Amino acid sequence: MGLWAVIIIGGGAFAFRELAIVPRATVGMCAVANAPAICVPREMVLKGQYYGLFGWAALALGLAAFFRAGRFGGAVALGLGVAAVVNYNGTQGILGASLGLIVWLSAMTGRAAKA
Repeated sequence: MGLWAVIIIGGGAFAFRELAIVPRATVGMCAVANAPAICVPREMVLKGQYYGLFGWAALALGLAAFFRAGRFGGAVALGLGVAAVVNYNGTQGILGASLGLIVWLSAMTGRAAKA
């Protein structure tokens, strides 16, 4: 279950970035008056990237999972950390991802207090 959370969150962020943000054609499509529906989530992701929301969310979730020692929380923190790095919020995102990875691996090996 945790591996699927990492794949869906991190892979989904990578796929969305490659399909909706990176292509130059989307810039022109989103600049017109009647922009397609993909431009709304694209704008939200770009604003979240600009303000560093992905990185701070990954760090907060990583810290919460670290102190709570939840296996699924660690996996989600790892996935969100990957999404943060994909969206150029790597400073806090990599810390959240590493905390999530520590919690996830320790819970899988039985070293955590709560699994």
